[in-house]
Amino acid sequence: MKLLFLCGDAAVGKMTVGQELMKITNLRLFHNHMTIEPVIEIFGYYDGKTISRLRETIFEEFAASDNYGMIFTYMWAFDQKSDWEYIAHVRSIFEPYGTEFYYAELVAPQEVRLARNATENRLKNKASKRDLETSNQRLLDDDKRYRCVSLDGEIPFENYIKIDNTNLSPAEAAKIIKERFDL
Repeated sequence: MKLLFLCGDAAVGKMTVGQELMKITNLRLFHNHMTIEPVIEIFGYYDGKTISRLRETIFEEFAASDNYGMIFTYMWAFDQKSDWEYIAHVRSIFEPYGTEFYYAELVAPQEVRLARNATENRLKNKASKRDLETSNQRLLDDDKRYRCVSLDGEIPFENYIKIDNTNLSPAEAAKIIKERFDL
């Protein structure tokens, strides 16, 4: 089993790169909004506890399956201890199954991410982003509140790559990840 944490700031392209990576590997994509959107649709609001429980179930069942591996997208705030603990927790679910872990971080400037925030694919897959004014403001607020770009040398994991995907297509970024980790 392989687990790739695909992380980066809001609208950097995690889901779209993950979709492309899924096309060229046997990895399955679990982008973070696959649990966020149904909960918002059912509850009428973001309910973190329910989202966490859904993710937990998916991780547990997937880890115990015969699948080749998973891509999990995550907006990792490197300055938040709780986010490091969450990554460690997810790892702990998969570790008993001999899982190999990989980390790919995508980075792009805010103006690029604001443009990507309105792309057709993003809006199709993430209903909560369709109110662009609110979504753009959330992106700007999150940029002020959290540091979602790692510092040089901060990521201690062996299987780690940081990709500036500002001028890369999602397919090009996916190919870099696939080749780097031989997925």
